[in-house]
Amino acid sequence: MGRLVVLILLAVAVAWLVRRALRQARNSNAGKQPPAQADLVSCAQCGMHLPRAEARLAGERAYCSDEHARLGPRQG
Repeated sequence: MGRLVVLILLAVAVAWLVRRALRQARNSNAGKQPPAQADLVSCAQCGMHLPRAEARLAGERAYCSDEHARLGPRQG
């Protein structure tokens, strides 16, 4: 009889720990926000796509680096 009580208490404790871990995992995922969608632009020299915030702007054109901004738009 004593073993049965210990086994029942052990099963209840394991179930409680599992539910607690699942609840914490669900709450931590709910607090995360998806990454913000950024406008992508294409480099006028090489065509590489990059976020507008990281682009080098020269006039109305976007470039991926200072070197490409210095070279200007692709010829041809």
